[in-house]
Amino acid sequence: MRSQPAFVRALLMLGVMFALLLANSIPSRAGQIASVVDEHGHIIFVNAADPPPPPTRKYGRKWHARYLATPTPEISNLVEKTADEHQVDPKLVHAIIQVESGYNPRAVSSKGAEGLMQLIPSTAERYGVQNTFNPRQNIEGGVSYLRYLLDLFKGNVPLTLAAYNAGENAVIKKGGIPPYAETVDYVQRVTDLYNSDSPADSLVSRFTEPQPSIIYRLVDARGVVHYTNGDGL
Repeated sequence: MRSQPAFVRALLMLGVMFALLLANSIPSRAGQIASVVDEHGHIIFVNAADPPPPPTRKYGRKWHARYLATPTPEISNLVEKTADEHQVDPKLVHAIIQVESGYNPRAVSSKGAEGLMQLIPSTAERYGVQNTFNPRQNIEGGVSYLRYLLDLFKGNVPLTLAAYNAGENAVIKKGGIPPYAETVDYVQRVTDLYNSDSPADSLVSRFTEPQPSIIYRLVDARGVVHYTNGDGL
């Protein structure tokens, strides 16, 4: 019986240690670290007190440059060549493709738009695009339509982008950018990319890249710091 107090004290000590361990393992804004891969393939651990949301096809989410897709050399060459032929700024074409499809030639929207520049069937037919999933044909049709819109709206890029998203008739009818949430956000996103200092081919992360994994900082009863992805907590 004399050993009971010591045994109880040991149990209490273990309970305190466990409580401290658990408390330190609970995710907190100050204790979260995100692992991010940079353009050189290096893993960097950064404070994730306010980690950015992953990009999404749903509009209304803030754009984060490190989630942008990288075009293949073939796509880049097609954009440069086609834009030059139609006297359109290739950077504008890249910005549109980035937002429309993330450089996915097989992209299909819920509204039936297809390919890199998300051509709807009527626009594809209008510009002689027989296979919207063919990058060359898709870019040719998309840039041709873009050239038409730039001429129609006298080089006004925001109105051109609004028309590309909502149709030229909607812009003409409203006398400006239609007050549709999707269109307003679309114009902003493409404009931000177009005005960005980063060239399209230097954007290294994928448009569909998931949110960076969260690493938890855990301090044990001895004060030793451990890092874990949270498995088993």
